[in-house]
Amino acid sequence: MPAANELKKGQIVEINGHYYQVKNIEAKSPSSRGAQTLYKIRFNQVPGGRKLEGSYTGSDQFPSVDMQRRDASFLYKDGDFYTFMDSENYTQYSLGESELEGLLEYLLDGMEGLSVLIVDDQPLAIELPQSVIMTVVDTTPVIKGATAAARTKPARMATGLEVQVPEYLAPGENIKINTETGKFMSRA
Repeated sequence: MPAANELKKGQIVEINGHYYQVKNIEAKSPSSRGAQTLYKIRFNQVPGGRKLEGSYTGSDQFPSVDMQRRDASFLYKDGDFYTFMDSENYTQYSLGESELEGLLEYLLDGMEGLSVLIVDDQPLAIELPQSVIMTVVDTTPVIKGATAAARTKPARMATGLEVQVPEYLAPGENIKINTETGKFMSRA
């Protein structure tokens, strides 16, 4: 049984007989002595997408879920459903937009390195790799001498994702983006 201080983003836990995926964790340290650190955790129900928020102490326990993690790649989108293929046995899994909320902007056709999270032989969610490489399709023009300053500008990717990038980047350049924070990491 994982405790609240052991939970990680993307992990699936059981709460009141339903499966929930951890979407966001904030640790709040109290200012008084002897008080416990509180963890404000935001969950999304899988399947379903219903949101749940709660504050927990580090020792609060969650029932563990027997979950399988399968390496997969993104195949295609068909209406509101996205199809992924297992890299080992070529099984196809379909997930709806509600299960992939917040991840759709990172999905590119043919993308590999994903993990499908399966509970009771049913795909519930996917896990993205730590970083993805995307091409900048729209941003303001390059400013001469911009390498000296550490200023940023917004850049849009083909999937609609908008990221703050350094001023010296131009449209058509490949960049590496952290999927957890949604921030620019480096040129690719």
